[in-house]
Amino acid sequence: MGAKLRSIGLRTVATIVIAALFLAGTSARAFDEELQTIATRPGVTQPFLLVKPDRPPVASVILFAGGNGQLGVAKWATGGRGSGNFLVRSRALFAERGFLATVVDAPSDRAADGLTGFRSTEAHAQDIAAVIAFVKQRAGVPVWLVGTSMGTVSAANAAARIPQGVDGLVLTSSVTRASRSERESLRDVNLKVIALPTLFVHNKDDACRVTPYGYITGTMRQLTRAPKVELLTFEGGDTPRSDPCEAMSYHGYLGLESAVVEAIAKWIKATSRVK
Repeated sequence: MGAKLRSIGLRTVATIVIAALFLAGTSARAFDEELQTIATRPGVTQPFLLVKPDRPPVASVILFAGGNGQLGVAKWATGGRGSGNFLVRSRALFAERGFLATVVDAPSDRAADGLTGFRSTEAHAQDIAAVIAFVKQRAGVPVWLVGTSMGTVSAANAAARIPQGVDGLVLTSSVTRASRSERESLRDVNLKVIALPTLFVHNKDDACRVTPYGYITGTMRQLTRAPKVELLTFEGGDTPRSDPCEAMSYHGYLGLESAVVEAIAKWIKATSRVK
């Protein structure tokens, strides 16, 4: 593996506290995980998980999974869908590094299709704005949006539509070409209005047809208002055990989870000027 860095007041509807043991990469450590559900848009609730570090957090990261975004986090006490996603299975790695980690599920009005066709909308950004406000109430630290695969559309959309409350953006395995199943890509987001430090992370060996490595630099150039835009490139990883666009492949940083999260954490801390 090689890596190089290149510049180029809310109402809580329900709370469940779960003592969870996460296994990610070579790390195994217990953290408290809370299931939260908050009211967002009229008649809509937004579920998400909070993974709390064992010390005061240095920053918060809101994690957006790929696919259709329908994770079923309310059932995770007994196992849930989507837990193999790179960011989801790595959430404890962020907590180990001092981050309050939030895993966002699909809202209550998207039970049928998940986030398919919804990630680049104003309504989705409204839901995420409510999550950001909740997280800021929990900890007055910088908030970063971190997306992987289709989750990059959600993260970038929120960064573009929410003018305040967000301190930075991280896009891993960015979707730069639309697929027939999910339909959206970063082309559906107004990247030119994003005025946040932004880190792109990509595996050069990613063979997914909608996340070609060669498209990344062109996408980076669209962030003309961002004060800092950099690319972190990884190569290789463990032998893929899934389709090239699924999580257990180079696309999902299989075998590189700890290294990738460590690199992201260092970049966020340095950019936010926190220890």
